[in-house]
Amino acid sequence: MTSFIILIFVLTYLGMALGRVPGLRIDRSGIALVAAVILVAAEAIPPNEIASGVHFPTLLLMGGLMILSARVGTAGIYEAAAAWVAGQAGQPLRLLMLTVGVGGALSALLVNDIIVFAMTPLLCAAVSARKVDPRPFLFALAAASNVGSAATLIGNPQNILIGQVGRVEFWSYVSIAILPTIVSLVIVFACIAIVWRSALVVPPSDRMTVSPLSVDYHQAGICVLALAILLVLFATPLPREISALLVAACLIVSRRVPSRQLLDEIDLPLLILFASLFVVTDAFRRTGLADEALRVLASQGLLPDRVSLLAPLTLLISNTIGNVPGVVMVLQVWRDIPHGTLIGLAILSTFAGNLLLVGSLANLIVAERAGAAGVHLSFRDHAKAGVPISVVSMLIAGLWLWATGLMRL
Repeated sequence: MTSFIILIFVLTYLGMALGRVPGLRIDRSGIALVAAVILVAAEAIPPNEIASGVHFPTLLLMGGLMILSARVGTAGIYEAAAAWVAGQAGQPLRLLMLTVGVGGALSALLVNDIIVFAMTPLLCAAVSARKVDPRPFLFALAAASNVGSAATLIGNPQNILIGQVGRVEFWSYVSIAILPTIVSLVIVFACIAIVWRSALVVPPSDRMTVSPLSVDYHQAGICVLALAILLVLFATPLPREISALLVAACLIVSRRVPSRQLLDEIDLPLLILFASLFVVTDAFRRTGLADEALRVLASQGLLPDRVSLLAPLTLLISNTIGNVPGVVMVLQVWRDIPHGTLIGLAILSTFAGNLLLVGSLANLIVAERAGAAGVHLSFRDHAKAGVPISVVSMLIAGLWLWATGLMRL
């Protein structure tokens, strides 16, 4: 049975790296679900203990945040933000600065994948209408959304998981992560401005007029109030998942927005991915091999509880199997992670997602949405700025983690 579990575990994470099964139309969520079902059917996990391997508070928190993000979308806030960025920038460099600033700020407060999904098409169309190459701005949106999401424990799926499983205090994390996040947003702007300078020197012929969008200011006000209440609740002893569900429940009660519309915006495939990977990694953990491997690493001084080991590990897992599956695996296999290492894992795994186009789901969403609008974002074009952004931002974050005493070099 142990050999069978190891085989399924390896095949599952190979599927995470490939993103699909050749010849089949099955994605990462489908691969993880099939693997989990096979392990359950083979009784690799006792039937009465299946639920114990799934971290439901994480799934509940993600569901609540998705409803909040959906309500923000129905108010037209995402589209208005993209239109404002494109319409207010009089010069390409200013447009780039606004793209980085707005994308990073929104991603710190709302799940970054939803931000880039909503903003990419309009930003792409608006920038193209200025006769300016849209690629640097789209790459900036993706990179800024990754970096900005590292500022909080609700900015991206892996940080949500780390915060919940590791019981990391919300505002304590923000106080540590905010400085490297701000510095890294500046790095995003600088790297793209330098690498794509030839595409940013052509000034727009005229100030572009953006068609006014229908923003429901009443609904927008409700969303801002709901987000403010949620952030206040995060400072109380109330569990974060309960806080998010309370706010989500209030937002579902509306005279204007059908509840079905909000519930349809819940990213069920992402929740299935998380739940299935919990089952797969829990089955592997039960073999005892993970504990033995950790003992060996600890005896050799190779546990990734130092920046010099954690940084390359996060670069590897984020740009192969993906930062979400990678973090699930690390947290399930390594149960007693030091507090400082948890914070380092959240920041570094997020920054590492900028290295390659496949490094984060946000990158892939931008590429897919841009392709539908007729703009091709290539692997090579992304790497030109993505590699220096990721390396420099991770170097600064690592030095910051060391300077604050959270991790050794």
